[in-house]
Amino acid sequence: MNLSFWKKNSADKTNQKPKSKTREWIDAIVFAVVAATLIRTFFVEAYTIPTPSMEKTLLVGDFLFVSKLSYGPRIPNTPIAFPFAHHTMPIIGTKAYSEIVHWNYHRLPGFGHVERNDVVVFNYPIDYRVPRPVDKRENYIKRCVGLPGDSIKVVGGVLYVNGAAAYKAPQGEMEYLIYTNGTDISQESFNDLGIYDYQSGINVYRMFLSQENVAALKEFGNVKSIVPNVRAAKTISLDEGPLFPFDTIHFPWNIDNYGAIWIPKKGVTVRLDSVSINLYRELISIYEGNKLEQNGNQILINGKPADSYTFKMDYYWMMGDNRHNSQDSRFWGFVPEDHIVGKAWMVWMSWDSNATNLFKHIRWSRLFSLIH
Repeated sequence: MNLSFWKKNSADKTNQKPKSKTREWIDAIVFAVVAATLIRTFFVEAYTIPTPSMEKTLLVGDFLFVSKLSYGPRIPNTPIAFPFAHHTMPIIGTKAYSEIVHWNYHRLPGFGHVERNDVVVFNYPIDYRVPRPVDKRENYIKRCVGLPGDSIKVVGGVLYVNGAAAYKAPQGEMEYLIYTNGTDISQESFNDLGIYDYQSGINVYRMFLSQENVAALKEFGNVKSIVPNVRAAKTISLDEGPLFPFDTIHFPWNIDNYGAIWIPKKGVTVRLDSVSINLYRELISIYEGNKLEQNGNQILINGKPADSYTFKMDYYWMMGDNRHNSQDSRFWGFVPEDHIVGKAWMVWMSWDSNATNLFKHIRWSRLFSLIH
């Protein structure tokens, strides 16, 4: 028996040629890419805020960390993908992933589940029209105002969940009409309040304001009144576009008077008819993979007549904190559980592109602030 094998191994290591600088750099880069990919897939990922739909809870130019562990990280549907690209390669514009390998939805255990009023990042549900795999659809961020089994209703611009007035984000915005005595409000005054986008007319301004903004503007000597710009019930606003479920005859809703609508829950059965099918059509056929046909009042699921359906997944209702400037569930409906990416956790950087000097471009007070 050879009891000195370790000497041979030691000698082999001594005789090995040292790695070249190029090889060392390649090894380091490969390790960094693999480590970063694992971190952003299973632990935390960085996102930016491109639109004002969550103002002023989140601002355009905020850079976020999103926790994948809060709800459990998803196993990628498309594991073969170019690192750090979402669905499209930069510059050349081709697909950044391959569907040679495609895995079904599965989520690892996390610290908890989606809770009402969480700020959530999710894949845009109706992006299936492109089409793309679920994990390669566009990322959206909204507040989850409705959980599976909840009933949602908006009356006069006020959101109700299960019959009770819902949580209202302290920094959330709505659209207001500001009437003046004929004297203009200066651009500098608006900028001081963080207001850069508005419309003006004769003695009136139209803009999105937080309650803090409203209180500040009421102190202006030339402001006579500030009135919420709330749409009347059963008034269809063409400039808003069609609202879910895209049936204005049976659901004559607008963004300020919407519902009531029930959010589907896994294992619960609903009755189907020629009206209710409009609420659940995409859930049954697209998100849950059934063949759905409708011939007049007759509904066929997988070739069989059906007057009911039992849901296989939980669904959620997402709305922006800027209720009058948000493309959210009122426009495209329910968010399936397999579209949930993670929980918005922290603003680590915030950049104000409208600032007038370099030092003010960084919103220092928002750095490393938690998201509520």
